Amino acid sequence: MNKNELISAIAENAGLTKVDAKKALDGFINVTTEALKKGDKIALIGFGTFDVVERQARVGLNPKTKEKIQIPAKKVIKFKPGADLK
Repeated sequence: MNKNELISAIAENAGLTKVDAKKALDGFINVTTEALKKGDKIALIGFGTFDVVERQARVGLNPKTKEKIQIPAKKVIKFKPGADLK
């Protein structure tokens, strides 16, 4: 399902116009993005939880040359599904 299909499904399910559904989806994406950039956790009861975690630096292996490389630490977004979604 792509974004346009999701917008159509939201509009049909919630009885909204596609324009209103697009505004709602874009608003959700913007608010979620800003909160995660700040390091906040977003918990949607029954659906799941979005959280930012720090991935440790580690040594990897270049599959082409078999040379060891250093992979730097970075922050990644994790999603844990809620009970209703499972």
